[in-house]
Amino acid sequence: MDILSRLTFFTTLDYVALGFLILCWLAIGWRIEHPGKKHLSTSMIMAGYRREWMKQMVTREPRIFDAQVLASLRQGTAFFASTSVIAIGGTLALIGNADHASGVAQDITFINHPAIVWELKLLMVTFLLTNAFLKFVWSNRLFGYCSVLIASVPNDPEDPGAYPRAAQAAEINITVARSFNRGLRSIYFALACLAWLAGAVPLILATIVTVVVIWRREFASASRKVLLNA
Repeated sequence: MDILSRLTFFTTLDYVALGFLILCWLAIGWRIEHPGKKHLSTSMIMAGYRREWMKQMVTREPRIFDAQVLASLRQGTAFFASTSVIAIGGTLALIGNADHASGVAQDITFINHPAIVWELKLLMVTFLLTNAFLKFVWSNRLFGYCSVLIASVPNDPEDPGAYPRAAQAAEINITVARSFNRGLRSIYFALACLAWLAGAVPLILATIVTVVVIWRREFASASRKVLLNA
């Protein structure tokens, strides 16, 4: 059976639901990173604080506090990268035992599909988890760059290179956060994609719930109000 024959097992609604998930994943990410000036996302507000952090770092002696904060943030990227690898391994194990997994899925959904259908659905989950892993690994690497830049900032605030170098560190720090947030969103949508095992309609509903949760955290959360008030 070739790949085209296997794709016929999916209905039009399946393709619509999958396209809807991918569209929402890309659209919410773009909106968060390109918000309107009058309604900034939490991520963009935090970018301003990261720039201010690097400015304050120039005159802070010693800079142990900054190093500790950076190390703590970097540990977060390592944790999520490791978690993504474990999740990928678990999903691949399910794909390798698709016959048993399809039996469980059929008991829940009462839909009799061949194992290849469940395998392809799980492959989409694996794709999102892999994307998350790559984002977390890259953000971990960028934290290393940021650490080096911070270490290269002159101790003398009067040095003409102090604040420009701190600004460079801030922009790398912001890039780290952007990559990390993209990784988190990939995990969110990977969890939503699991609903596809129950059918196309559950996938659409899970995607909508995921978008609402992400939108609220970025544009309507209590923490965002606190950041704006500050």
